Amino acid sequence: MCAAMPVSMAQVRKVLAIPRIWGVTVSPFQLSTSRRRVLQLLLAGPLCSQVGRPALAQDATAPSRLPDPLPWAPRDLGKPIGDPKEALSVFDFEAVMKNNVPPAHFGYMATGLDDEVTLRTNREAFLHYQLRPRRLVDVSKIDTRCEILGASYESPIVIAPTGSNRAFHPDGELAVARAARTGNHLQILSTVASVSVEEATTARGAPIWFQLYPTREWGIGDRLVKRAERAGCPVIVLTVDVLGPQKWETFMRLRRTDKRECGSCHGINTYLSGKPNFEGIDLRGTASTAAANLTWDYVKRLRDSTAAKIVLKGILAPEDAKLAGEIGIDGIIVSNHGGRAEDGGGATIDALPDILEAAAGRMPILIDSGFRRGTDIVKALALGARAVCIGRPYLWGLGAFGQAGVERVLEILRGETRAAMQQLGAPSLGDLRPSMVRRA
Repeated sequence: MCAAMPVSMAQVRKVLAIPRIWGVTVSPFQLSTSRRRVLQLLLAGPLCSQVGRPALAQDATAPSRLPDPLPWAPRDLGKPIGDPKEALSVFDFEAVMKNNVPPAHFGYMATGLDDEVTLRTNREAFLHYQLRPRRLVDVSKIDTRCEILGASYESPIVIAPTGSNRAFHPDGELAVARAARTGNHLQILSTVASVSVEEATTARGAPIWFQLYPTREWGIGDRLVKRAERAGCPVIVLTVDVLGPQKWETFMRLRRTDKRECGSCHGINTYLSGKPNFEGIDLRGTASTAAANLTWDYVKRLRDSTAAKIVLKGILAPEDAKLAGEIGIDGIIVSNHGGRAEDGGGATIDALPDILEAAAGRMPILIDSGFRRGTDIVKALALGARAVCIGRPYLWGLGAFGQAGVERVLEILRGETRAAMQQLGAPSLGDLRPSMVRRA
């Protein structure tokens, strides 16, 4: 029976507002217990009749209508999953990671920059792209095999470079590499990984790509590239969007709540000196990965100094894509660093079409930032991206359950991608076309 307790629309609007959980604004994709509270308020108010019969939306006495559809089974953040097999989506891992990982480490993963507008926009922008399925196509078999710069993979889902993975689980990037090996995913290892490029390559059991933060000093970047080449990396992914200090407010606020004594782990050395890939490199005067002096001259010099292929990560303007093609760059990753490097508000999925046009087929275009569902992935692939790089979701799995969590995250994304392709009428990646996506 519904009580006749009054509830104002101001209360409803308050609980309908997008909440902030653990210092991070939750997008419409991640609404959970707040919707349950909405339903409780509505059922307790005048929209529910005195005799327990819910008032219909079209009743003249109803001041507003109930949410449609009603959130009958919202995710309960208070009851996280206990086994990776229980996960229904990649979002199920985030709450488990939050419980497992120290506040400062969780904040390092979750944070965006400043107001975190870009962090949210990356997700919300997918709502503006609608899939246009084709019918009466034989989709009884789905082929997700993908070729990227001469190598074949079972899926177009790529492991994006993320730093300091041992902050989330003791096995760190080794667990990620083994999970990538299980699903035959391309892995890109961060310069600031907590394991060496040699260790990650061994764990992956196949060549990986090496992401390069060049720092301000040519000699440091050159040493990193030569080490990656010796380890068998066929591609250097030069990140071009980390130019100066970054104000990660969510990270800073959560770090203030962390009561641990961090000196035993972080010591008094610089951030870079504790990273295995910098072993044996003179870092005097270099304390960060930021490279405010990075220009096209550096890119040309890097191209001429290495036999590895070069991919530029962080390209958002078609003018830069055109320049990259003109100087012989091998590929581009359309990226805003997941909202961590700048807060200009633009989503990568919005930047993708113009960059594809500017590249004019001269190089493969990959993309990252904000991808959480198979439908997100298929939208980018249909528009013309060669592959999609995943970051935070696999870290959620890592922090929640280690290698098993990463494997389950990738398994879910592969399954959702296959299902989206099937429903779209595309039996292979080659059957995905821009005409299958409409900008709303």
